[in-house]
Amino acid sequence: MKTLERAYFDALADAACTEAKPGERSSLLLKAEASDFIRFNHGAVRQATQVEQAFATVALTQGRRRAEGRITLGGRLDADVAALRTELDALRALLPDVAEDPWLLLPETALHSERHERGELPAPAQVVRCVGEAARGLDFVGFHAAGPVLHAFADSRGTRHWHHVESFHTEWCLYHEADKAVKASYAGSQWRDDEFARRVAEGARQLALLARPPRALAPGEYRAWLAPAAMAELLSTLGWGGFGLKARRTGTSTLMRLARRDAVLSPLFELAEHTAQGSAPGFTAEGFARPARVGLVERGLASGTLANARTAREYGVEANGANAEEMPESLSLAPGTLPEAQAMQALGTGLWVSNLWYLNYSDRQACRMTGMTRFACLWVDGGEPVAPVGVMRFDDSFLRMFGEGLVGLSDRAELIADGETYGERRLASMRTPGALIDGWRLTL
Repeated sequence: MKTLERAYFDALADAACTEAKPGERSSLLLKAEASDFIRFNHGAVRQATQVEQAFATVALTQGRRRAEGRITLGGRLDADVAALRTELDALRALLPDVAEDPWLLLPETALHSERHERGELPAPAQVVRCVGEAARGLDFVGFHAAGPVLHAFADSRGTRHWHHVESFHTEWCLYHEADKAVKASYAGSQWRDDEFARRVAEGARQLALLARPPRALAPGEYRAWLAPAAMAELLSTLGWGGFGLKARRTGTSTLMRLARRDAVLSPLFELAEHTAQGSAPGFTAEGFARPARVGLVERGLASGTLANARTAREYGVEANGANAEEMPESLSLAPGTLPEAQAMQALGTGLWVSNLWYLNYSDRQACRMTGMTRFACLWVDGGEPVAPVGVMRFDDSFLRMFGEGLVGLSDRAELIADGETYGERRLASMRTPGALIDGWRLTL
């Protein structure tokens, strides 16, 4: 696919960024992918397709006026260059009518970054074979996406960024009956047949437990193990308004109590935006480079925020590569010391929570969250799973859960990829261990 090639990007960059007139700045953001998509039902292929697409966002700036447009690229260089130039001319005509932006901030010096990560990705036929073998006799429902994704940036000041990664994301449910199922996923850049089979087999063992009579729980406080997938839901919700500098300065952040030291988390809790460890590009849509790591919570104390260019201009601080929403894209919770293989024994008696669902804030100022358990939520007695638990609602403060309530974190952080494919495959991910907490509050 030509739109994924470096020479193609260089030619587009020359067309978009070397013809700026005096007083103008131009930039180009290229996004391209060549992705395989496979849907499974009853362990068989329901739909298989491949998508090759590329888009270019071109921007033109004069003083504090900025306009941008997006075009679809077809892979024919002469036609795509002509379309870019036509779009630039249209933006140039539009700029005099665009209002000045007092918070506009763009890089002043030329910046450069490059990441080219080749993976070992399975061919579609290999995935179909693996599912057929691992899911034999199981009602396997799933979705697989894989292939190279490119984000590249250039501007008329000489900035050049290149981010090309090859990755896969597979998620599935093993269905039992009614609302009972086990959900799992596998993501990364190095596919291994045996690892996929291991994860399916692990889910099958949990599936057998779902056939047992369910245990009814009364509302109250319970000791609970939150698996990495459940932790990812909590951390994703925390990223919604928790870490942005704008939210902190306006007092709307859900972590204001932590920022003001009215509350602290456990010293075991170390959270960072770890771009070097994730799959997201190391640069923003405006061309700013992202630090390899931004500490957000260090030893249980608030230590940093995510600041995008506009917020940085407004409050007179340095931007640190945050996106427009100032939400994390490569969140990483440091693992602890609890051996993952001993998590059930460490839980003892309580809830094994594989997944959470429908999360929201019930009290933003208190960082209080609510949501539902789903899929394989099990009752554990004496370190052994004994029965499934029906869907329950929790309502608890994140500050309490991971402050006084945190008992330990597992010794391995799992990669949880963002499965969003609406419009394009999203390059975002999270790494998180599982967590053992006391006093988890179920309300109904």
